[in-house]
Amino acid sequence: MSRTYCIPGVFFLFSAWFLLVLVSISLPSFQAMDITRVHSSGQVASGSSEAFTQFRFGIWGYCVDLSSGRTCFNTGHGYSVTFANSQNAQVTIGSSWTRGLAVLPVAACVAFIALLLSVSQHITVTLVASLVSFLAALLTLIAFAINIALYAYVKHELGTLNISETTITGPGFWLTFVSLLLLILAGCTVCFGRRRDRMAGATSNSYQLNGPKGGFLSRFRRN
Repeated sequence: MSRTYCIPGVFFLFSAWFLLVLVSISLPSFQAMDITRVHSSGQVASGSSEAFTQFRFGIWGYCVDLSSGRTCFNTGHGYSVTFANSQNAQVTIGSSWTRGLAVLPVAACVAFIALLLSVSQHITVTLVASLVSFLAALLTLIAFAINIALYAYVKHELGTLNISETTITGPGFWLTFVSLLLLILAGCTVCFGRRRDRMAGATSNSYQLNGPKGGFLSRFRRN
């Protein structure tokens, strides 16, 4: 593939893969890489006996900020959390809303495969790299839709408790979106590079077939 397209394509794929890896590490190992974040001082989360100031949703667990400090729980994907207000009204964020977050590590693995394939100069391998890039983009799109669903559901459910709270998107939410854009750019770049190489090869073959030809007597001339 032409270096004009090869270098940007590899760069986009590497950047997308690197960001997806960061998001996939997530809570509790990487406490800053949460998907949804809740700021409040008037509610109690499950596993806590006092009101928290911040609650972070991650892929492999969650973190709670209390007056005594931050506590993180390594629950694995598909966990559930219950919130309650001072009147003991409760809402539960079930495991069905957090289990799908595990799609992000899968997208990171597919993006890595696309990155390895994109380094090749073989025209067929670059086609496969483009298809795998779009597959990684599709998985990332699904993961991003799951992120949106989790954020919207948490915001809606906590709103029913009638307390002072602010639900926002975390860094992992936006890095997933950036990774999606990079994967789409990478797939298009690799695809365009392959198309250009194919057209260049066709032009070269056409020139050889339609090159200058001598007359009938030229066959008997000595070279």
